[in-house]
Amino acid sequence: MPPAADREGYWGSPTSTLEWCEENYAVSFYIAEFWNTVSNLIFILPPIYGAIQTYKDGLEKRYLAAYLCLTAVGLGSWCFHMTLKYEMQLLDELPMIYSCCVFVYCLYECFKYKNTVNYPLLFLLITYSFVVSIVYLNLKEPVFHQVMYGTLVSIIVLRSVYIVLWVYPWLRGLGYTSLTVFLMGFFLWNVDNIFCDKLRALRERMPPVVGAVTQFHAWWHILTGLGSYLHILLSLYTRTLFLKHRPKVKFVFGMWPVLLVEPPKKL
Repeated sequence: MPPAADREGYWGSPTSTLEWCEENYAVSFYIAEFWNTVSNLIFILPPIYGAIQTYKDGLEKRYLAAYLCLTAVGLGSWCFHMTLKYEMQLLDELPMIYSCCVFVYCLYECFKYKNTVNYPLLFLLITYSFVVSIVYLNLKEPVFHQVMYGTLVSIIVLRSVYIVLWVYPWLRGLGYTSLTVFLMGFFLWNVDNIFCDKLRALRERMPPVVGAVTQFHAWWHILTGLGSYLHILLSLYTRTLFLKHRPKVKFVFGMWPVLLVEPPKKL
């Protein structure tokens, strides 16, 4: 079906505090925002593969948690954009906070001995997650969530820049690629919000497949999903180098990066 004005669909009227620029139920009667929904596959499938590989390599459980948290974000976002229900919105937004907290812990514990736990940092991040959740559930203000999420992302970026500038400079390519891809997604997220009326008018004059390319919130999913995945690779690469493992990035089907880790050489 061609892009059109918002329609009624299977899940009824939206109850979420946010709606995006994609026309509701323009593609499927059962999916409120079709492209914003299916674009979440990049959050779901690659991290599952990464989690399986991390388990096979016998790496630390926190990296398994990082991959699975990214998958949880994708599943929550899928449910949110498919239904536009408030409960599903929370299933999308709160895991974004929790997953970033896991990323922060992994990144700031890269240079510690194996099998150690940083209880003060763990307590701080759990407290942050709890407070943000309680305040957001009562405030129901999306800007509050965005600021709290942005704060965590900033902490991750600063730590990543430190690592690639002063600790492992040969990881700059991976670190800068992750950051650039994420920022590109953030840029398109803003374009989608600011120029929504013009984008909708443009899509009405375009063939459906061509018009789908202008679904910039879906591109936000794709680019931030890739950026977040690459960040986990960077964090895991840094950690395994410190532990004297032999990590190596390889590309599945010549295009998708995965990290293969061999144990330290026996002396």
